[in-house]
Formats: sequence, structure tokens, C-alpha cells
Amino acid sequence: MIYHVIKQQDWQTALQQGFYEAASLATEGFIHASKQEQVQGVLERYYKDATDLLLLHIDETKLTAPLKYEMAPSVNEMFPHIFGRLNLDAVLKATHII
Repeated sequence: MIYHVIKQQDWQTALQQGFYEAASLATEGFIHASKQEQVQGVLERYYKDATDLLLLHIDETKLTAPLKYEMAPSVNEMFPHIFGRLNLDAVLKATHII
């Protein structure tokens, strides 16, 4: 299981389109994701003041796009990156982040 933090409006758009493409897919070539133990750090570093966030629970075995673990030098950890659109049937659930 991997996880992705998403704004609620972006998730609603993905549900309407039938797929999800994060802005980072165009700018960096992949969608950022995290392992469970990395989620809290990601929230603290990048979403401290954000509201209306959801956490996508993604079954990596159902991804249609390639998944690759890459080093994030700023925190010296390997993170999962999705190299393509996120197919919605790989998302097992979306939970609100409090």
C-alpha cells in the first residue's frame, strides 16, 4: 500500500475524469506518493497550512503506470513515484486528513 495526499477538489475532478494526473506529472514526470510511515513527515513538510486534504490509499499492485522508488536527498529516504496517470481502480479509499 502506498499513499498520496490530494486536495479534495482535485479528487473530485479525478472522479469526473476517470483518472488522476497530479501537477507534478507534467513538471517532474511522476506523481509523488509515500509509504505509510512517511505520510506524517510529508504532511508536516509540505501541507502544514493546507485544508480540505484527502489521503488516497493506493494498491500498488493495481497501478497501470510504472512505480519506482527513488531517493529524496532532502530527507535521505526512498519514496514511491508513479510514472503516469493514476488509474482510479488502484485507489482503495480516500480518507479525510484532520
